[in-house]
Amino acid sequence: MEDYIIQIKNLKKKLGNKVVLDGLNLNVKRGESLVIIGRSGVGKSVLLKNICGLMKPDEGEIYIDNIEITKLNETELTKVLTKIGFVFQYAALFDSLTVGENVGFFLYRYRKDLGKERIREIIKEKLALVHLYNIEDLMPSQISGGMKKRVGIARACAIEPEILLYDEPTTGLDPITADAINNLMIEMREKLGVTMIIVTHDMASAYKVGDRIAMLHNGKIIFEAPPEEFKNSDNPYVRQFITGSTEGPINVTAEED
Repeated sequence: MEDYIIQIKNLKKKLGNKVVLDGLNLNVKRGESLVIIGRSGVGKSVLLKNICGLMKPDEGEIYIDNIEITKLNETELTKVLTKIGFVFQYAALFDSLTVGENVGFFLYRYRKDLGKERIREIIKEKLALVHLYNIEDLMPSQISGGMKKRVGIARACAIEPEILLYDEPTTGLDPITADAINNLMIEMREKLGVTMIIVTHDMASAYKVGDRIAMLHNGKIIFEAPPEEFKNSDNPYVRQFITGSTEGPINVTAEED
């Protein structure tokens, strides 16, 4: 029997009048690295936000470690969601907080029992985990884009999660820095033993970090496979996406953001 840490059943979500997720089903194995691809605006980030409780689905079920989270109260949900770290697109650091305060944000808020000294130790440990040292007192405006991504990963890891969700982790980075972030994601998985879900448009990243790649289209997962099989798929939607062609089954004009 498969050991699924995440199970999603018949997930539906509308934003305004637009159906974003339309009966989506997806299982994620414990320890797996799953990449989700799809055009802009198809609901990849919405899916992540439903998994981590930032949004609630209109219908459907989400199981985290066999606990169905969509009907939980706030206290019960918070307890389950401590298993999940979220790395936001562009890192989403708080400009008014130092790097150290950003990394320790959730600890200062939810783990005051640890004490300030232990939290400061954890901040140093997590920054070292992403190969950053002695920058706790700097402001986000004083560090590079690549460093901000690393700080975002350190913040997500500070709560010792079992699951890491990455929303477009290489967006806005040059190819060399992007590949360094790919290597860091692989390193985090190996060191921490976490399950990863990565949303990306970057196929080089998808092939490198994913055990499996799933394509989201019209509110559903329409194809999923290991990287090599995905790369050689004859599915017309997959072929159009990975080649970047404007000719194919996806109506480019209609689906543009």
